[in-house]
Amino acid sequence: MGIAILYPVFGQIILTFALMIGMGLTRKEALDNREVTVDDIALDHSRWPARPRKFANCYVNQFELPVIFYVLCLMALMTRNGDLIMVVLAWIFVATRLVHAYIHITANVVLRRGGAFFAGFIVVAIMTVLMLVRLLFPAI
Repeated sequence: MGIAILYPVFGQIILTFALMIGMGLTRKEALDNREVTVDDIALDHSRWPARPRKFANCYVNQFELPVIFYVLCLMALMTRNGDLIMVVLAWIFVATRLVHAYIHITANVVLRRGGAFFAGFIVVAIMTVLMLVRLLFPAI
């Protein structure tokens, strides 16, 4: 499989960039429409209107659980454990993040968003266990 484990990593990075751009655009729109002033948000980001806050919160989420995902993918690449199983799991994780992000920046139904997050957590947990087993027992 070689570098195939990096493709889902790029998918996650692209999602993060898209959310950052969305955050910037929605913030600019809120400022342009005078929904908020620069003085309002200089020290308190909670004063942004709901839409820019959704994007900002979702963007920040990309630096939580996905950090473990990045490490696992790099470990898989470095240890030559980035096989089909790991690549498929990595793509499933990215899919859960896409669903999570979509829910977060639209209706933001917490239970649905939580379900998508939990699914991603389970995938990363499986990847972690799989990587650990492979490192501890390389003959298996």
